[in-house]
Amino acid sequence: MQIRILILGGTILVAVACAKRPVPLGPTPVSHVMNTDSLDRARADSIARADSIRNAELARQKAIEDSINALRAQQPPDATPKADAIAVLSEKIYFDYDQSTLSDSARTLLNAKVPILQSHPSTQLRITGNTDERGSAEYNLALGLRRAAEAKAYLVANGIDASRIEILSMGQERPAVQGAGEEVWSKNRRDEFAPIN
Repeated sequence: MQIRILILGGTILVAVACAKRPVPLGPTPVSHVMNTDSLDRARADSIARADSIRNAELARQKAIEDSINALRAQQPPDATPKADAIAVLSEKIYFDYDQSTLSDSARTLLNAKVPILQSHPSTQLRITGNTDERGSAEYNLALGLRRAAEAKAYLVANGIDASRIEILSMGQERPAVQGAGEEVWSKNRRDEFAPIN
């Protein structure tokens, strides 16, 4: 009898040990049908947040523009230079043959332009370099540009913002005086100045 009990107990133990363990259940599968109400609500919330951010940015930009306009309104208007100031700004400077170095008289004329440009900060200046007819067209274009650049550099060194000054070269293409000879050529080797408002 005891042997039977032992055999029966062993069989039960083997049966229990060999039995399949239950598989743990995973999360409940999601239904293939979505709840469209919650999707629509999420989409509407997202759009509302984007609109709110965009409106806040537009309001910030408008506040900045309003501040800038208020500051401009407080400042006195920049008067256009009067005729005598325009005449000084328009005075030409002249160069020696094949040179772009500023002469003492050229520096004196440029020095007279500085306070006018400083008192009229919205006025810009176009400097056009010119040459006499001697030399190739390409060489003279480059020489005219060097002459204009020298005048610009001088004005910038004396406190005028470089962004207010535009330079270009006409080379030999636009002589002030027609003809030949040193008297004519000396009048063609020049920088011309044009104030621009």
